[in-house]
Amino acid sequence: MINVVHHPAYVSAAHVRSPSQLSKNGLVRDLLRAEGEEIVWHEPDRIPRVWLEAVHDADYVAEVLEARVPPDKERRIGFAVSEGVAERSQRVVGGTWLAGQLALEHGFAANTAGGSHHALAGTGAGYCVLNDLAVAAVRLVEEGTVERVIVVDCDVHQGDGTASLCAGRPEIATYSIHAEKNFPVRKARSTLDVPLADGTGDDAYLTALADSLAPMLDSVRPGLILYQAGVDPFGGDRLGRLALTEPGLIARDRLVADLAIARGIPLASTVGGGYGADTAAIAARHVAAILTLGRAFAST
Repeated sequence: MINVVHHPAYVSAAHVRSPSQLSKNGLVRDLLRAEGEEIVWHEPDRIPRVWLEAVHDADYVAEVLEARVPPDKERRIGFAVSEGVAERSQRVVGGTWLAGQLALEHGFAANTAGGSHHALAGTGAGYCVLNDLAVAAVRLVEEGTVERVIVVDCDVHQGDGTASLCAGRPEIATYSIHAEKNFPVRKARSTLDVPLADGTGDDAYLTALADSLAPMLDSVRPGLILYQAGVDPFGGDRLGRLALTEPGLIARDRLVADLAIARGIPLASTVGGGYGADTAAIAARHVAAILTLGRAFAST
């Protein structure tokens, strides 16, 4: 059985500038529902404000929750923060925290949204409003649920917000493998960054991932992996610069799962990036990631 976190608030009307980000979650849900008895569904609570303020500036948290984000910050995010987006953002953060809790209990769990790795302390950015990865990691550590967490970010874009928000917290390590010349222009410093050249394909990507992530897991020895499983390293992605195939993406997720399973580390995944006109195909790649990870853990 695969434990999956979803909330109806995840499914927002598509925004003209980011259609794949705000409409794909319903398709992900529907495709997973077609798996029937394999999926166990969980619904997250709205994350408490104080948890958000442990990572984000209190003024920015208030702007988001009260749907009064100023225009300059909305431009950085890429869309307006309405009451619906504010509700969605709170639920998504709660979903990643819940997925972490479920992973610790069952070995693996997935959030059908999240991976908002560009959100910074005082603003959102790059289609990310609140940084669910950083908030969940900090909360899981501070509440004593787990001693050490690692955020493994395989989105095509560097996890700059997560790296920045988790810096200086020795209980949280951040790993990002990404296209070097892609957004953001100004990179943050993760615990370990693995920048790749444009056009990197399956074989070189998988080698770089294995050679860098395996020793890092052995060094950090985390009690939980929060995995940003963005599918935008796919060669046909509108905002990606790498050249992974769909089998390559599946091999990536299986590699991450195998590294975690071999070390007895629970893993919670988030959706992350995936961009383009064919939203159904993007959703299918996200579902393939969830099923690849879940089936790998279920087979142990």
